[in-house]
Amino acid sequence: MTESVTDPRQSARGTGLVDRLIEAVLRTRWIVRAPIALYRAGLGWMLGDRLVMIEHLGRVSHDRRFVVVEVVDRERNVVRVASGFGTRSQWYRNLQANGVAYLSTGGARHVRAAVRLLDRDESEASLAVYAARYPRAWRHLKAAMDDAAGGEAYIPLVEFTPPPR
Repeated sequence: MTESVTDPRQSARGTGLVDRLIEAVLRTRWIVRAPIALYRAGLGWMLGDRLVMIEHLGRVSHDRRFVVVEVVDRERNVVRVASGFGTRSQWYRNLQANGVAYLSTGGARHVRAAVRLLDRDESEASLAVYAARYPRAWRHLKAAMDDAAGGEAYIPLVEFTPPPR
């Protein structure tokens, strides 16, 4: 008698293989850091308006650090991004520690922004809107983050606005 072996991640989330590939790509440093060079050269516009580069300061070193992430929601003077690897992402922890951020998007470079870490309810509400807008992307990215977390991932959001005057 042959016993069927299934990957629980695949049966629970659907595609499995695609989700694991996405997770692997997101954990490949040179791939995720490649867009930083484009933004720093003033070519961020080539990547469209769904990405933003965040310049932040290391919480211990105070050195300039850079990360490019997807925009989850955008309103007039408001940009929200998700920390796909949760609160353990280095850039998230740096913003949590010192709240210093400069954003570069397709049309703007090195714009100072006030940082607000959204609470769980706010994050989940905003992600629900994103999931409705981009269901396929959400399904795969959420599954990849769940795989990376080894279970249900908490994905916190960070909101950037113009600094108070």
